[in-house]
Amino acid sequence: MTDLRVLSVASEAYPLIKTGGLADVAGALPLALAHEGIEMGTLLPGYPEVIGAMDKTVALALPESVTRMAGGHGRLLLGAVGGLWLLVLDIPHLYGRPGNPYLAPDGTDWPDNGLRFGVLSRMAAEIAMGCVAPWVPDLVHAHDWQAGLTPAYMAMAPGRHPPSIITIHNLAFAGKMPLTLGETLGLPDWMLGLDGAEFYGDLSLLKAGLRYADAITTVSPSYAAEILTPEWGMGLDGLLRARSHVLHGILNGIDIQAWNPSSDRLLAAAYDAGHVAARATNKASLQAMMALELNPQAPLFGLVSRLSWQKGVDVLMQALPALLECGGQLAVLGNGDAELVAAIRTAAAEHPGRIGCFIGYNEAVAHAVQGGCDALLVPSRFEPCGLTQLYALRYGAIPVVARVGGLADTVIDANVMALNAGVATGVQFAPVTPTALAAAITRTATLYNDKPVWARMQANAMSTDVSWRGPAREYARLYRSLVAA
Repeated sequence: MTDLRVLSVASEAYPLIKTGGLADVAGALPLALAHEGIEMGTLLPGYPEVIGAMDKTVALALPESVTRMAGGHGRLLLGAVGGLWLLVLDIPHLYGRPGNPYLAPDGTDWPDNGLRFGVLSRMAAEIAMGCVAPWVPDLVHAHDWQAGLTPAYMAMAPGRHPPSIITIHNLAFAGKMPLTLGETLGLPDWMLGLDGAEFYGDLSLLKAGLRYADAITTVSPSYAAEILTPEWGMGLDGLLRARSHVLHGILNGIDIQAWNPSSDRLLAAAYDAGHVAARATNKASLQAMMALELNPQAPLFGLVSRLSWQKGVDVLMQALPALLECGGQLAVLGNGDAELVAAIRTAAAEHPGRIGCFIGYNEAVAHAVQGGCDALLVPSRFEPCGLTQLYALRYGAIPVVARVGGLADTVIDANVMALNAGVATGVQFAPVTPTALAAAITRTATLYNDKPVWARMQANAMSTDVSWRGPAREYARLYRSLVAA
């Protein structure tokens, strides 16, 4: 039975449209919350991929405030795809653009992104105030900068309104726009100052959400602590410290049905914790896919990542000699900064059979890496939660992670005490330097060559609960506390 209605506001949701972990959360959390007695409707922009996936829909007229701000007409579509109940804002001149939801074909941001996602937030606020009656949410949950103006618009509305939450998926993306856009977005002057949404002379959609939401969450307890510091607060640490009493760190989960090695059709061979030996078939398949030597004894390291400074890919490039010296191989899947892409391609050319890469993103290759590599590298300089290490745990690929954010919260380091207690699930390292990463890679190779120890770590990893069950309970408790206040 449903006892609470929640409106989720997001710019992407898996499996409809995805550029990163935000989509995984927005797609999986509603399904997990259903088991907690919570009905969640998800408001999404009307991208072609989203509208094309919807079969039976009900169309509603848009509120005049939304059409006026959008500068043109559209409609609100209500429907379902799989287990997701959707409210889709169909305004073709804003969202009817195929491909990446944020970037033009030349790779630059769409120049009207501030308007596009401001309109999404305006629509969310109207739904919060009852424009889709009889479905009126008890609470509104906004995700990242794209939905950041939602709490601000709700704060502007007269009378009572539901409580709001904003989740920070990555504080590095503040949704900065020209301050002059505030007038177009209908924001009053009192919201455009330092105590409002102004951010170093610009308008920050994320800051607006952090300032006006009733609660703030982020995607791991450690990251919630890190963003209160000048080092990782991205210029917003002062505001976050002032609002730390409403800040909560709740770990992400993953969809354990989509990521299930025992039923994964994208793997060469399915397996489970009782039949880990079948991973050898997947390792051979991954080696062939990446043009690596078919060597079952070589420790095969994987990397599935955006190729960027944040993800520490430059640090990995400098630590490659240690990986090669211990007899290791490297399989890379990702895309990103041109210099890092070039560095990886050069490394693969200089070390044929030892380093292989797939530049781009491919879901099947991502599953192949998780199911076939022996260890997965996540050398991020900062990581709000991270999902790849959760997939790795699920698939028995030992994660080698920087001791930051959600990586520190989800992986138990194979130090002496953890090994003696039989609880280790991976390898942590700090600081994020080539020397520390090289030492972690060497330590991982040593553990890999101790087969009983490695088998114990794989068993521990695969028995770790990385589902949404625990996080959904925490969100449900937070929702109910806010509604009851």
